[in-house]
Amino acid sequence: MVLPDSVTTCLSPPVHYAICKLGFEKTDAYDINNILSGNGEVCWQAVTEHVCYLESDQSVDYIKSIRSLGPVCESVNLYFKSLTKEQFVVQYESWLHWTNCTEVFLEVFDVLQYAQATEVALGLMKLTSCLERALGDVYLLKGNDCPFLLRDLLASKQLADIFGQAVMNVLRVFIGSPHGLNLRNVLWHGFASPQEIPAKYCAMLLFLTAGLGQLLHTYLLQTQGVLVHRPSVIFISLEEFDAFPGKYLNNEILSIAEELVKLSSFVLKIMLPFWISALTAFKQNRYADSVILLLPQLEVGLRLLFTTSNKCPNRLLTAESSALYTTFDEMLAKHLDNEEVNQLPVVLEEPAMASDFLWDFLNHQEGPRIRDRLSHGEINLETFPREVANQIVGFAINILCRFSDEDMFSLKEHMVIKPLMNCASCYRSRFHPISRLKKQVLECMKSIRLWAELPTVPEEQVQKIKGLEGNAEADTLILMISEIISQLQHYVPQNCCSSDDLINSVLTERLLVELCDTHICTLYSPRPVLEVVAVLRRISAQCHQVSQQVIAGAELRYAQWVNKTLRSRQRHNYRRMLNSIKFLSSVLLLILLLITLELVSVHSVCKKNPFDYQQYLKFLKSVLQYTENLVTYTSPEKNKWDETMELTKKTLIKLRKICDRKLMLRHLAT
Repeated sequence: MVLPDSVTTCLSPPVHYAICKLGFEKTDAYDINNILSGNGEVCWQAVTEHVCYLESDQSVDYIKSIRSLGPVCESVNLYFKSLTKEQFVVQYESWLHWTNCTEVFLEVFDVLQYAQATEVALGLMKLTSCLERALGDVYLLKGNDCPFLLRDLLASKQLADIFGQAVMNVLRVFIGSPHGLNLRNVLWHGFASPQEIPAKYCAMLLFLTAGLGQLLHTYLLQTQGVLVHRPSVIFISLEEFDAFPGKYLNNEILSIAEELVKLSSFVLKIMLPFWISALTAFKQNRYADSVILLLPQLEVGLRLLFTTSNKCPNRLLTAESSALYTTFDEMLAKHLDNEEVNQLPVVLEEPAMASDFLWDFLNHQEGPRIRDRLSHGEINLETFPREVANQIVGFAINILCRFSDEDMFSLKEHMVIKPLMNCASCYRSRFHPISRLKKQVLECMKSIRLWAELPTVPEEQVQKIKGLEGNAEADTLILMISEIISQLQHYVPQNCCSSDDLINSVLTERLLVELCDTHICTLYSPRPVLEVVAVLRRISAQCHQVSQQVIAGAELRYAQWVNKTLRSRQRHNYRRMLNSIKFLSSVLLLILLLITLELVSVHSVCKKNPFDYQQYLKFLKSVLQYTENLVTYTSPEKNKWDETMELTKKTLIKLRKICDRKLMLRHLAT
């Protein structure tokens, strides 16, 4: 394994040269007044003159441009250091309002006064993310779908039309192009150590951001346009962010973590200041700063393990502009580009835990996607929740501990840190589609259970209506449900069945909870599984919508009944509704039971036996069609209960035939 002490840089020679040396080759002092007007505005023409172009195709010559802009950046840095905070605020604050993150840019100015390396790097990471978000807002003045990647955003015609192509070329020298300094990427992906990022480049980007504000102000006056800022992403359901509870992240364990970073083989020594600053920020309740600092370090630590275990040590360094970086996406994949099996999960002591956690919090579409959203400026840094920071810090401490020397065993068993290690061992994916399906099923079940509490008219009043004296049809449907459940008894825990009352003993909250607690490996789920799960989720969602419509409709009709505002036909329909929902709840719970049983089956069957899952999907889609029709019939606009009864009868007949031959999936696979 590459020793953390032996790595002196994660920048490849060409990238290291571009960032650390190229902009310092011209030593002539540059007069700030050349690019600064008398009233403090940026003279863009003078700035753009320092961008050089290739004679062959007139594209940007990044090498010459970086060399030419080096003295300009140094001049800007010295200029900012000559200003007091009050002078900077008076001169530039109004030109930063367009970013919707004025405070972040004012903080960057403060950082530049002391030029502490780690803080400069942190400031630059925050500056680039906020600048990208603001440029995306500007893009939407002329375009529709904002590009996801910064390089595509900066190369867009829309921004060139607003700011001018020459101005965009200046920006691309610093960020967004793999041929330029590419400061955003080398920092956010953990390639640059604190000492490798010159403060003058941070100062220049702050200066250019104010200059962009001046150009935008002129453009909006000319076009009478209004810049609208997209709302920040807000994390909801924070109770789901409880893998590492905050109570385990007290000052004592943070002090242990500060010792761990000095001893763990997971930490490159050149990156040690980032780790220390991240833990300090967390203790100071600066949760966004802590996570911004930690995420790239988790990436570079995992990259160290990845490149070692897969025997490609050269990929520890930044790739050239013609190749891809080794990033989280590739490190978490099942196979490498050459189709060989990724060995990183083997190296991790608990591969499912580490990979599941990283997929959950970084990659899964329904997860928080913390790195993406932070690095692209989608999150309000001032209100970043501790609950989210707890997860990243908790995971980081856990992985530091796992990759500590053997003589650290006593520390791993320490009464303070052991609960945190136990949390990691118990981790199960929360945001994988399978996990979300389980959550959907339980939420739907709870909604259906509310039907029992719905207000209803007295039974004798329902039976007085002509044509509704008996309920033979409903009795027939209940009998079919019982027959189906009897066929499913072999697949549910025996303590959940009672021959005296199959429906009420099997279709219970306890059984669904128990089935949803069944552990299913979500890592690297095969495509057939994901396609099946997608249909099952749609079925569950439709069931939930039916339940919500029934609850809303029943409450409304009861209030109208009590107030005697129902017409004769509406009263008749209301009574049919009351008769129907007596068994409809059992039908929906039966479907939820089938969903959970099929979910448990599909993963194991797909791994053991090939089967015609297209035929299986056809069956599931017929169930989906039933639930979609139910949504229509039970809607306030339709309210068709006779049709609901008839449709349900046909569906139960179909389900009974299938259950007679075992569960559909098991039948196809055997």
